[in-house]
Amino acid sequence: MKYALVSSSRNEEKYITLTLESVTKQSQLPERWIIVDDGSVDRTGEIADEWAKKFPWIVVIHNPKREGRSFAAKANNVNMACAKLQTDGVDFGAVGNLDTDTSFAPDYMAFLMRKFDADPKLGCNGTPFTQDGGYDSTKDSFEGENYVAGPIQLFRRECFREIGGYVGNPAGGVDWIAVMMARMKGWTVRSFPDLRYHHHRSMGTAERSEVKALFSYGEKDYYLGNAPLWQIFRCTFRVAKKPYIVGGIALFAGFCWAAICRQKRPVSDELVKFHRADQMNKLKNIFRSMLRLKKVDSFRAANQNTTSN
Repeated sequence: MKYALVSSSRNEEKYITLTLESVTKQSQLPERWIIVDDGSVDRTGEIADEWAKKFPWIVVIHNPKREGRSFAAKANNVNMACAKLQTDGVDFGAVGNLDTDTSFAPDYMAFLMRKFDADPKLGCNGTPFTQDGGYDSTKDSFEGENYVAGPIQLFRRECFREIGGYVGNPAGGVDWIAVMMARMKGWTVRSFPDLRYHHHRSMGTAERSEVKALFSYGEKDYYLGNAPLWQIFRCTFRVAKKPYIVGGIALFAGFCWAAICRQKRPVSDELVKFHRADQMNKLKNIFRSMLRLKKVDSFRAANQNTTSN
């Protein structure tokens, strides 16, 4: 399957070269890669322009310089880039959202394209990721194999069209909403643990500290519909990770603050219901494993057979 890539990049001078090197060394190159320089105040746009001169399938779009970061802008940029792919007549069966603070092996994209070829119901795929300090999302996150994290998400073209692209939510969660919408509409979503990519910045810490990022994640957990019971266990789990108790408290405080303020949810009641049922299924499988004194496999918890003996 042929593919195209789109990136919304802001102030990524430190990492964008790593991503550019990774993409241009792929065994299966993209038909087009559109990089939207989202008003960067550093050399992000200049670096992208330099690489575009060497690789004609890289196209750079420059937005006006601005202060502050907006997740809604990311969604708008990705959707604008996808629209340009279509108007330019680019031939692709899959489109990937690629953050420009990632790096990956030369066979990474070819591997994901083979997964699309093998399963016509596969609407979104990707892999787990690592971060500095020994982080591995298969062990350090409860999202699991039915979720594809935002830094690298590949969508079948028909799937991305059906979900309406990214929802421009100013507070974030645009990638999560896209994945859950795909699942709710009957598409298969899978993170394949055969490979990893490396995310060079801790999730959510662009232009803010880790504690502030965790508070923001707590707010996001509320308005994306996390079940309160799930959130309690999520915050308890977070206490065991750096910055330990402070991090868990920040995550819980963000959730409670959003609940007190009754922040408006950017997702439908139908999606919240689907999401909470999924979380309760995961918790049920986790508790079942604990009661049987088995090691909890958080990555595959959602797909464990809940009726097995």
